[in-house]
Amino acid sequence: MQTPYYLIDKSRLLPNMEKIAWLREHSGAKSLLALKCFATWSVFDLMSEYMDGTTSSSLFEMKLGREKFPGETHAYSVAWAPHEIDEVLAGSDKVIFNTAQQLLRFEEVSRDHVRGLRVNPGVSTSGFDLADPARPFSRLGEHSAEGIEPVVDLVSGFMFHNNCENDSFERFDEMLGQIETRFGHLIRRMKWISLGGGIHFTGEGYPLDRLAERLKRFAGENEVQVYLEPGEAAITNSTTLEVTVLDTLYNGKNLAIVDSSIEAHMLDLLIYRESAKMDESGDRDWMICGKSCLAGDIFGEFRFPQDLEPGDRLSMQDAAGYTMVKKNWFNGVQMPAIAVRELDGTERLVRGFTYDDFAAALS
Repeated sequence: MQTPYYLIDKSRLLPNMEKIAWLREHSGAKSLLALKCFATWSVFDLMSEYMDGTTSSSLFEMKLGREKFPGETHAYSVAWAPHEIDEVLAGSDKVIFNTAQQLLRFEEVSRDHVRGLRVNPGVSTSGFDLADPARPFSRLGEHSAEGIEPVVDLVSGFMFHNNCENDSFERFDEMLGQIETRFGHLIRRMKWISLGGGIHFTGEGYPLDRLAERLKRFAGENEVQVYLEPGEAAITNSTTLEVTVLDTLYNGKNLAIVDSSIEAHMLDLLIYRESAKMDESGDRDWMICGKSCLAGDIFGEFRFPQDLEPGDRLSMQDAAGYTMVKKNWFNGVQMPAIAVRELDGTERLVRGFTYDDFAAALS
């Protein structure tokens, strides 16, 4: 296939799904795919066999989850607009409000719906202020038990989302204990609790048995159904971004320009100033550069067994999360296609993008 394209490998996706299923069986917690991280519905056929549904951050994500992924559809947004609330209620199993004020604003129209409220415990594992839900002056959820108490009888569940790429069970356990201390008297009045995403429990060496025991204990002591919302954990290491070297030059370092762009195709690398991942070997150092006009469009520096040349193929690893959901048409750079490698090893192109798509995104 012509590069660039994202290649989703179901054989690499499957181990994540099996861990999610194991955790569900041994903890009783249900798992909902967080569409804000990954919404490529071409592989929902496999994922839906192991997960309980989807959770969303907008009306459109909610509609995609309802349409493409069997199971429960949870609808959350930082703020629902009056013109969309009816459609949200019609298409979801649960609606989660970000604030008590939003809950009260739509209390009458949502009275017959299962409702929840986001609660911000004031602690998180994010290493980036940009992504930290507990940052100062955060708008994400209600912060105090006193603010929740007047509306607590209007909801049947809470959503806590304060983990971010957290691969430490001890840190998760500690923060959950803090949540129980601050909000336990309110939690025990609920029927369900979502603990959000950001728990890297599919990572190698993560103590799944300890997490299962902790979740089961939390659910039992508080008499609630627990939900998790894995995004990155569901699709980690499942996908590559396949690119081709277009040109090389030397300017104090060996530079290779590829037919892709972090600005357009792996935006989180630019936002968080991180490097792409690539399998490395050899002693030849090369900086891999995107083809947009942005000076800092750099995938990273990597080692290869020999010098790169135009026409060489490269694979950016772990390229599923927050990539396809954020890709854009900056500079009019060719949008990567999306391909799937089936469990039998066959590969198929599921979506290509053309000039017509570029023009249709504008006016």
